[in-house]
Amino acid sequence: VQLQASGGGVVQTGGSLTLSCKYTGPFYSLNRVSWYRQLYDDTRELVAELEPSGATTYLDSVKGRFTVSGDKGKKTAHLQMNDLKPADTAVYLCLVGVIKHGGAPADYWGQGTLVTVSS
Repeated sequence: VQLQASGGGVVQTGGSLTLSCKYTGPFYSLNRVSWYRQLYDDTRELVAELEPSGATTYLDSVKGRFTVSGDKGKKTAHLQMNDLKPADTAVYLCLVGVIKHGGAPADYWGQGTLVTVSS
């Protein structure tokens, strides 16, 4: 499974961006999709998760501003980010969990996409 993340960029405080993570390759079923971010000090935070049931969880600091979603038909996950703040500046990474043919679970990381929020 290969992942390609896109959508990062530079935006002013209060602006919006949508990140996308397209996953391709053979697998039996999709498990969890997660978005992480890596801050300037290399701290990695779990930002949002989308469960197979459709349930979502968010980092407290992004609740009400970020929305994670997925389109299984297009094999793409999205992270809609609104009301961005300088503290959201980070490299954002998607993590896709699948069940492989044969039943084994596997996790795959996409390359990071940089989001810079200017004050």
